[in-house]
Amino acid sequence: MAKVTLVFAVLLIVLGAAGYWGTGSQHSTALIPAWFGVALGFGGLLSISPSESRRKIFAHINVTVGLLGLIGAVASAVREYAHARSLGESPDAIALTAQLAMAVLLLVYVNLCVRSFIQARRSRQE
Repeated sequence: MAKVTLVFAVLLIVLGAAGYWGTGSQHSTALIPAWFGVALGFGGLLSISPSESRRKIFAHINVTVGLLGLIGAVASAVREYAHARSLGESPDAIALTAQLAMAVLLLVYVNLCVRSFIQARRSRQE
């Protein structure tokens, strides 16, 4: 899972950088996906270890970071969309796209992690 975590970390960093530059470098909140990517990258590097217990700990920390990012991205997208619509305006397309892209990436990541955890548990029971 460490390699998968590093791939998703890079994808989130690229998403954050693209969102930041897409807004004309005006909104630092566009870098939020990048910060989640940095956190996952750091955790992914720490989970590359010969120690099984260390791998388990960091795998669980990483999936928790991913789940918190997923919840935050979805909540932020829904809140921003509802707020813009209540004012009779269109939501910011770049921000909404970046939030939804972050949510999709993290949904896939969390799903892969859960499947990996289930597979590991089943292989230990056999």
